Amino acid sequence: MPKRGGTEVFRITGARQGLSDDVRGRQRRYIISMTVRTLSVIAAAVLWNVERHVAIVALALGILLPYIAVVIANAGRESVPSLPSTFVPAPVRPALGAAEAAEGAATEAPYGRN
Repeated sequence: MPKRGGTEVFRITGARQGLSDDVRGRQRRYIISMTVRTLSVIAAAVLWNVERHVAIVALALGILLPYIAVVIANAGRESVPSLPSTFVPAPVRPALGAAEAAEGAATEAPYGRN
């Protein structure tokens, strides 16, 4: 809906998350992933002589988590598909009704083909 000056109106609900909030969220996810990695490596070291199968799984998790954490941290900004679009659509003019279209065709017929 354009205002009197012809400028577009924006919906605030369609605004994306701020950049600083996005970076803070990515840093938090990375720190959580690295904490889980550190705990899994410590668990692998502690459980190596006690339960070797669990220690191997923990060690594999400790090896794979840095790659996964970096991929998650470097993911782009999330878009929110459930929110409405940023722009308010312009009003649509109604189309001609069927009766008006038939009248227009009837008046043009004698001048068209026979």
